[in-house]
Amino acid sequence: MVFKRLMQAMGVGGPSVETVLANPNCRPGGQVEGRIQVVGGDHPVDVSYVALGLVTRVEVESGDSEYDTTQEFGRAQVTGAFRLDPGQRYEVPFRFQVPWETPLTDLYGQHLHGMTMGLRTELEVARAVDKGDLDAVAVHPLPAQERLLEALLRLGFRFARADVERGHIYGLRQSLPFYQEIEFHPAPQYARAMNQLELTFVTDPHQMHVVLELDKRGGLFTEGHDAFGRFTVDHATADRTDWTAQLDGWLRQSLSRRGLFF
Repeated sequence: MVFKRLMQAMGVGGPSVETVLANPNCRPGGQVEGRIQVVGGDHPVDVSYVALGLVTRVEVESGDSEYDTTQEFGRAQVTGAFRLDPGQRYEVPFRFQVPWETPLTDLYGQHLHGMTMGLRTELEVARAVDKGDLDAVAVHPLPAQERLLEALLRLGFRFARADVERGHIYGLRQSLPFYQEIEFHPAPQYARAMNQLELTFVTDPHQMHVVLELDKRGGLFTEGHDAFGRFTVDHATADRTDWTAQLDGWLRQSLSRRGLFF
């Protein structure tokens, strides 16, 4: 009996959890739907709760070091407490709200290199938390985000990679403790003047703030440096602007100001 209690305390023979997503694809501000199935183990248990958390990989700079960590940035408790008998099946449907500032992971059917995103299921029994089940989630751009991304592709920029960095962008309100940078290889007409272009979206239900960073090439007598641009786009009116012309004009003006011609 003592051995059996010890095994139970260690979680041996305990309940199992499986989460099935109806559709792993979503957009910022949207929902992910599915169902969670909890199956009882060898002995009855009192489950405190079942919760879901949206997690991604975040780069953290601390002093002179840099490391990656897993960051939970969206959370919902799916159940309260309930009793689970041996072998009993307990199933609950869910709708998980995806935050508006959620980073993108997929663009036009292509996974964005460097991005990871998952919905993690958490089960607590006797103050022991099991975070075992993790399901991949694909986050696609909103229509307004697609307009700008399409414009960059038309100009000849190519996707390179993306990452998520812990911190806040100066002058912008963020609800999440990090932001995404989507990196592009320069279009041929700008390649002599820049190394890369980085794009960041900070989105809410009504609009999105767009931050562009140019990593400029250094010349024979000048050092390389960065240039920043930012503007705000309403979701409802994003399709009324020729973004290809707008972005091309801003890029040429910014590069010319610094004496970098192409």
